[in-house]
Amino acid sequence: MDGFARREFQLVLLRRMADYQPDLVMAAARSLDATRTEMRQVNARWQRMLRSMRFPGGERRLRGVLGPPAAHADRRLGDVICQAAWWELPLWPDLRFEALIGPDGSILLEWLVRPETSQAPRLDGVADLAPWSCVVGDVAMRFAPVQHHADTVPSRWHVVFSPADGAPSRVAHFVWGLLQTVEDVPPQERQAER
Repeated sequence: MDGFARREFQLVLLRRMADYQPDLVMAAARSLDATRTEMRQVNARWQRMLRSMRFPGGERRLRGVLGPPAAHADRRLGDVICQAAWWELPLWPDLRFEALIGPDGSILLEWLVRPETSQAPRLDGVADLAPWSCVVGDVAMRFAPVQHHADTVPSRWHVVFSPADGAPSRVAHFVWGLLQTVEDVPPQERQAER
């Protein structure tokens, strides 16, 4: 992991977000003094590291790249006690990167979350759901009840909700827990929900 630290890790997170918000990603990359080419190279290196037999897995991987967590706490999931660990990332100063770690040390979920000390954005309605403005927890709290859906790509998450004004159901798309886009639920999927 030599030479791979917080800056490079943020570039890896950005790489997945580029599928939805390329302009925001490039502005963030510039703030890290990174080019598109460097982002591709860092991501390719990260993928090679993940596939390497020598690269540690689970929490050890994150500790090796990001250092010790800023904080951690036990979290119960059903009958299992897991550990939530958090790291601060300069690109998202109001958020923190959370890893939910299983009893065997494997990472069950990793994404950006809003710490309890940070105020959630004001979300009066769907129009306030701007890209990168909020995280999964913000949308779930404001538009409850919601339906959570994991994607086949581990970094992606979807939240289906119904606005209070009776408008059609919407789906919010997240990458690493950060909102990317919101769209209407397609009519055929709305019928399947009934």
